[in-house]
Amino acid sequence: MPPIQPETTGDGAEQNWGEPRRKTIAWHDPAETAKLGLTMSGLEFLRGMAAGVVPPPPISQVFDFRPVSVEVGDVVFSCEPDESAYNPIGVVHGGVVCTLLDTVTACAVHTTLAAGVAYTSLEIKVSYVRPVQVVPGRANTLTAHGWVTRPGRRAAFAEGDVRDVEGRVVATASSTCLVMGA
Repeated sequence: MPPIQPETTGDGAEQNWGEPRRKTIAWHDPAETAKLGLTMSGLEFLRGMAAGVVPPPPISQVFDFRPVSVEVGDVVFSCEPDESAYNPIGVVHGGVVCTLLDTVTACAVHTTLAAGVAYTSLEIKVSYVRPVQVVPGRANTLTAHGWVTRPGRRAAFAEGDVRDVEGRVVATASSTCLVMGA
């Protein structure tokens, strides 16, 4: 696909868009990580990821999601969004916040599962409370907390919230995960 070119105004002058910015990411083969995950309990797997001995999934590299703490039925992740996550009105896209909430609610469920047991999100309901803006020159860390409200053999339920650097809630979620064999 060719690069997008600035449009011209009626008098032929180009818009001043400024210099383009770039972001480079790298990740490890997710199939290998998934195979490793089948040999460990969810708690062991996520603790291994937090310790840096299990490679993180590609999505965490795209959005800079990092596990902070991992306990049975309870996880905390952090995220440092940058302007590459902005929507057209100049705030962090709600989809990034939703993805972060999906991550912590599902990972909280994952911590309750035995080796060889898989899961997937069935549904998630997100309530946005305030916008997230990146402020140059300061920490913009988001902290996401997910916890299991009801574990189960076929379905598990979890909730979560995301807070900004001042500790203000920016969004909350409730989630249902399908629990299934490998």
